[in-house]
Amino acid sequence: MELQITGKNVKLVPAVRKYIERKLGKLGRHLSDIIDYKVEVSEEKTKSPQQHFVVQVTINSSGTLLRGEERGQDLFTAIDKVAEVMNRQIEHYKGKLYEKGRGSSLARGGFSEEAEEKQPVSRVVKVKQFAIKPMSVAEAIDQMELLGHDFFLFLNADTEKVNLVYRRRDGSYGLIEPELG
Repeated sequence: MELQITGKNVKLVPAVRKYIERKLGKLGRHLSDIIDYKVEVSEEKTKSPQQHFVVQVTINSSGTLLRGEERGQDLFTAIDKVAEVMNRQIEHYKGKLYEKGRGSSLARGGFSEEAEEKQPVSRVVKVKQFAIKPMSVAEAIDQMELLGHDFFLFLNADTEKVNLVYRRRDGSYGLIEPELG
């Protein structure tokens, strides 16, 4: 199990690193197949002192990604909050594994989505690369929910093509299956 801690606009002293290792190390007791943790700690210049520090955690558990992000007025508060979020994510994930083993459906409905108005962006400001693995549509929906995203790109195990699953405004899900035109 590898723990990668990076700081952005903040100097990570050994005491902070040790605190992160201690708080996140406890998560391994709940989920034994964790491959690595990625922790990004940043300090933002915000008007709200309660959101001064941001801690993002991504856990890779045998190809399943669990992600959490929390803010706090001090670094230790943000770390505590994100550790709680990750603990809930792991419990949710373990519940899904249990349900899957019992043969119940992973597809769920009834999620609310907050409408956000965004200005159109005329340039690419961030590029992300990630490995995709074959999975079913239900697994992709579950992965999207675990990450807290509104969409998820995956390799459909049934069709062996890249698909995109997304959450619709009414709480149901949509699936995009691209065709070459």
